[in-house]
Amino acid sequence: MLLNIGPSHPAMHGIVRIVAELDGETVTGAEVEIGYLHRAFEKMCEQGPYNNAIPYTDRLNYVSPLINNIGYCLAVERLLGIDTTERCKYIRVVMSELSRVTDHLTCIGASAMEMGAFTVFLYTMKAREFWYDAIESVTGARLTISYARVGGLKSDLPEGFKERTLRAVRETRSVLKEVEGLLNRNRIFVDRMKDTGVISAEDALAYGITGPFLRSTGVGYDVRKDQPYLVYDRLDFDVPVGEHGDNLDRYYVRMEEMIQSMRMVEQALKDMPGGDIQVDTKGRVIPAALMVDEAKIGHTQDLKSVEVEADSTLEGTTKRFHDNVYSSDRRVALPAKEDTYGNIEGLMNHFKLVMHGHGIRPPRGEAYFPVEGANGELGFYVVSDGTDKPYRVRVRPPCFPIMGALGKILTGDMVADIVPTFGSVNMIGGELDR
Repeated sequence: MLLNIGPSHPAMHGIVRIVAELDGETVTGAEVEIGYLHRAFEKMCEQGPYNNAIPYTDRLNYVSPLINNIGYCLAVERLLGIDTTERCKYIRVVMSELSRVTDHLTCIGASAMEMGAFTVFLYTMKAREFWYDAIESVTGARLTISYARVGGLKSDLPEGFKERTLRAVRETRSVLKEVEGLLNRNRIFVDRMKDTGVISAEDALAYGITGPFLRSTGVGYDVRKDQPYLVYDRLDFDVPVGEHGDNLDRYYVRMEEMIQSMRMVEQALKDMPGGDIQVDTKGRVIPAALMVDEAKIGHTQDLKSVEVEADSTLEGTTKRFHDNVYSSDRRVALPAKEDTYGNIEGLMNHFKLVMHGHGIRPPRGEAYFPVEGANGELGFYVVSDGTDKPYRVRVRPPCFPIMGALGKILTGDMVADIVPTFGSVNMIGGELDR
């Protein structure tokens, strides 16, 4: 018989339909239908200036949006032939690994809940809140963060970020031990995960699968090791791999990857350079809104020496932080708020970067930049025709090849194995149906 699973089935996220061909309880074939959430991401990125695509990248893998932000910016920076500051590189690594941990916590918690382990879901969500608190303190948001910029970052790290993040590391390690105690020797969980959703290393490579799904087969490919970017080549970390390519090994790989991500966060926070402070911090401090009001009536004479007291969404964008995390190249970097509102050169620089028909203008050419997303290799291919808008933006979503192989993976398993296997894919609709 043929059995429809989804798109309204809760485990299918409302956007995937599997037509399973059954012989009793055994799946003898499966057709996977996607496309229910298509949002024209790539074409939307081609409609406006380069930085306008940043909010769209948030909506790709919305569980780890910082990695999407940073991957896109690295591709455009490769087009421009520019590099960022050392502190910016370290911050990008820290924020990427924070995102990876939140993604894996969500995947493991949701997958366990779909098999009845609701307590595990509550524990992982508790841990995820620590990381979201840290992310929100930096970006001003939890999911739709829009934090990266071509040439740098929206802002520097806030005061107390290191302590908050190290606390999240300690709390998460404790939670992971609790999760291991609940799952690793749980007979129901192990029996449902072991030897289900199996794929060989040869088939995984043939389909172009990467990330934890590939590493569960024993292939240790990781973009951070094989094609290092930012400062990953300076960090000490291991790439966990499995042996059997089944759902259980994918669970083990993700659990160990969180441990490795937290190792990297600790190293990066320890080694992160401070950066030069460019402005005398003993001068006056005024609210950002007051600076705007003063500038509107022409009272700009002393604003260059004033430090801005910004709200949480703008904290870190003031001049004394600006050079730490932003390129000094005026072709791509928005000036500090004090310069925008305090002198004509800064105001002109700001306008030239945001006005229609101006903005960032990479030379004609094309660039591809891969980063290690939570689901595997996340690549951005950007083509420039020399104008202020990208001619073409193409994203390689890591869960797309896995969904291509899903019908083959499900064949031979039981109906009850479909949900755990689909959960181990960690399919994110925004990334799949970009």
